[in-house]
Amino acid sequence: MPLPPRWVRRLLLAPGTVLLAVLVVSLLPVWLIIAAAASPLVPGYLRPLRLLWLGIVYLCWDAAALVALFGLWVGSGFGWRGRSPSFQRAHYLLAGWFLTFLFWQARWTLRLSIDVVGTDPDTALPGRPELVLCRHAGPGDSFILIHALVNWFKREPRIVLKDTLQWDPAVDVLLNRLPNRFITARERRARRLGRTERPGAPRESLVEQIGHLAQGLDENDAFVIFPEGGNFTPRRRLRAIDLLRSRGLEKMAERAEAMRHVLAPQPGGVLAALDAAPGAGVVFVAHTGLDRMVTVTDVWRELPMDKRIVMRFWSVPPEDVPTGRQERIDWLFDWWARIDAWIDAHRADTDPQ
Repeated sequence: MPLPPRWVRRLLLAPGTVLLAVLVVSLLPVWLIIAAAASPLVPGYLRPLRLLWLGIVYLCWDAAALVALFGLWVGSGFGWRGRSPSFQRAHYLLAGWFLTFLFWQARWTLRLSIDVVGTDPDTALPGRPELVLCRHAGPGDSFILIHALVNWFKREPRIVLKDTLQWDPAVDVLLNRLPNRFITARERRARRLGRTERPGAPRESLVEQIGHLAQGLDENDAFVIFPEGGNFTPRRRLRAIDLLRSRGLEKMAERAEAMRHVLAPQPGGVLAALDAAPGAGVVFVAHTGLDRMVTVTDVWRELPMDKRIVMRFWSVPPEDVPTGRQERIDWLFDWWARIDAWIDAHRADTDPQ
């Protein structure tokens, strides 16, 4: 389903979310009784009750965020000073508070734990901008990463992400007020094929837009990109390998075949970001624990999850980043192979005991 225009999302979806939250909360006893009655009939400890509670919490979380964002909009002179440093900082603080609450609820309701192992010390230290390159797999991994950057490492992220996330009204309003870039399905296809998404159009290519977004990073900024271009699935992995072969990139296809848990990285956006921010360090992020949640059936089977998510951050200083284009592509594939090996070694750590 195509994303509605912004005016529809602002005038209908956002207020509708707040009204729906009020309606659902007013009928909360009824929903809880129904879910409690259904729980003995469904495998998994109190699965309907736990999932209902998390769904209601998320809906109310979304509605509360929209009310707070509306207050910030009014306070900024109805958007007039919305791009000022003080109001940008206020939006990052708001995001941090709401993500802290969301993950507190996830830990309590789903018995979800997030452990960071072997983090390089300078990842968390301020003083230089960072380009954050993360693998993409499973529902919610982008939320987990942004939660880590904002609340653990005190960074202000700029994110390259899918436009479909704008279906969530709070995410839509918040991230469109901050320096981020939403990628459409058409642009994602063009990025995979390595061509301009609108041939002949007098606008920047996606890669150029990513480069501009990475310009002007300050000491506490983090530019976030998912080089795989989408969540890992076995089918997408094979499709990415076939695409490399169809473009005559046999060596890269062979390297992609050797990686079992990740997609072949798409270097265009990464190269543009490296060119635009030559003084930035690079942080590679791997995680495992959500990998097996590929289809809707997988999500239903795995939730409530009672899971442990393991994350690993590797920090590369600017002076260790290669300078040549092909060297950078090979370096990116080397790191993705390292991430693949790390996932293979740690997947068993996330299985329920």
